[in-house]
Amino acid sequence: MKILVVEDDIKIASFIQKGLEEELYSVDIINDGADALYLAKLHRYDIILLDIMIPTIDGLTVCKRLRDDGLSVPIIILSARNLLQDKIDGLDNGANDYLTKPFAFEELLARVRVQLRDSNKSSNIIMVGDLSIDINHRIVKRNNRKISLTAKEYTLLELLVRNRDKILTESVIEENLNDISKHTISNIINVYIYRLRNKIDKGYSLKLIHTVHGIGYTLSVQDV
Repeated sequence: MKILVVEDDIKIASFIQKGLEEELYSVDIINDGADALYLAKLHRYDIILLDIMIPTIDGLTVCKRLRDDGLSVPIIILSARNLLQDKIDGLDNGANDYLTKPFAFEELLARVRVQLRDSNKSSNIIMVGDLSIDINHRIVKRNNRKISLTAKEYTLLELLVRNRDKILTESVIEENLNDISKHTISNIINVYIYRLRNKIDKGYSLKLIHTVHGIGYTLSVQDV
């Protein structure tokens, strides 16, 4: 399990990191909002622990932007602000939980376990930006708009999504798409990518499916 801790107090960050790593979690520490947004979109964290009063971009704004971008990763706000309205603001901006400082590490750990348990229950839905795939029901949506795909198009999309930010060669795609390599069309992978792009990316300024010339294809919210 990989956890992102966004905290600008070095002592608190070190305290949290030490405790989580003793529980065998992998931990990244960052101390400002802009870097938090970048890392949260770049990596697939299982949970984010987020302070509110951090440099460049405050924690509430970070939380809201991550939700606006479609990231469903559990977020626990850790803050010295302990008024009821502070907690309401945190939850209204997309946080899953709110823990006030100072706190016992045992309580933080218990809340982390709760969020990871609840997250695993809904892990049938994969989010990449504003694209969502319900794996159990094979439902694909972009910006909450349902997209109709053929069986082969869906299989290709799921393969790309499960390997988001990784470059897949045509041979790897062929190996994973069963009988696709049996087609007589020499550029069959290009054909399916073209069809998928028309359904997933057409009409959106943010393109998710990218061609890495001479290598293969990738699905990412980042430009390649």
